[in-house]
Amino acid sequence: MEKHTRKALCLALITLTLGACKSSKHAKQDFALGADISWTTELEERGFRFATRQGDTMECTALMKHLGLNAIRLRVWVNPRNRFCTKEDVLEKALRASRLGMDVMIDFHYSDDWADPGKQYIPKAWAEHGYEEMLDDVRRHTSEVLTYLRAGGISPKWVQVGNETTNGLLWPVGRAQEHPEQYAGLIKAGCQAVKAVFPEAKTIVHLDNGFDQRLYDWNLGILRDHAVDYDLVGMSLYPLAAVEWHADKVSSAQDAIDKCIANIRHVFDTFGKPTLIAEVGVKVAQPEEGRRLLSDVIRKARRKTDGHCLGVLYWEPEAPFSYNGGYDMGAFLATDKVCRPTVIMDAFSR
Repeated sequence: MEKHTRKALCLALITLTLGACKSSKHAKQDFALGADISWTTELEERGFRFATRQGDTMECTALMKHLGLNAIRLRVWVNPRNRFCTKEDVLEKALRASRLGMDVMIDFHYSDDWADPGKQYIPKAWAEHGYEEMLDDVRRHTSEVLTYLRAGGISPKWVQVGNETTNGLLWPVGRAQEHPEQYAGLIKAGCQAVKAVFPEAKTIVHLDNGFDQRLYDWNLGILRDHAVDYDLVGMSLYPLAAVEWHADKVSSAQDAIDKCIANIRHVFDTFGKPTLIAEVGVKVAQPEEGRRLLSDVIRKARRKTDGHCLGVLYWEPEAPFSYNGGYDMGAFLATDKVCRPTVIMDAFSR
């Protein structure tokens, strides 16, 4: 082999190697490791503080970054009973994340309070509105919040259009089982409003029970049949709770995880949509088991989904044990109103 040919081949090999390293680094940065910490300002107002396990006090968002997270998810309600989860409160928390270089997800509940598979209450101000008016409500509210965030210096990477819309949203108008076309129309209106303000933001349709393939086929099938254009599927996965709540569908926490990972691949193969595990949680009272399960979720989401899972976000890890009426799937414990992470959070840095 001639000298100049060998030199050219060596240069090409070096270039390819550097390119692969650069690509690998970029892929790692693109995988979201995050948390919904929407309770942060409410906890602060109630006198709670946050600290490392070693006792170093830190602001909650900064602590999340210290623990290895790169993304924050924040819910927004229409007209909540207090200042929390208003657009003003969301901006305050989003700015903390943005200043730390963390990505932001905005989660629209389209309700004055919690929206989930068991309740999708119409906001009081929209209560007398029919379907056509409600389409305008969704567009206007989505645009108003996002325009406010943009004016405040926030550009979310993702926007979730509805929260766990397993059987639709804004019941009964958008109940998917009874009014599939209206469910699809409301999601479409929200997605269009997002793109009008932030064309680059990724829109998310969010369902619970990530292990339930039949549910995803049914719900996402409605959206496909009605030509709803969205970017990602968000899944909720609570592997320990799944055994209690859905023993007919999963035999163990590990089974729930493995079925969720299989469903991520199935969703991409069937609908062409990548996935984010937008909510995950384990039992704070079982920290070692929780760390093992969360580590398994993150590892398999990164390595066993053919690249179709783009991240894993914990739901309210900062919540002290039994906060807000008994929530037991945070990842922190509090002593004298100082909240410290359990070993569950170690899963994000391994």
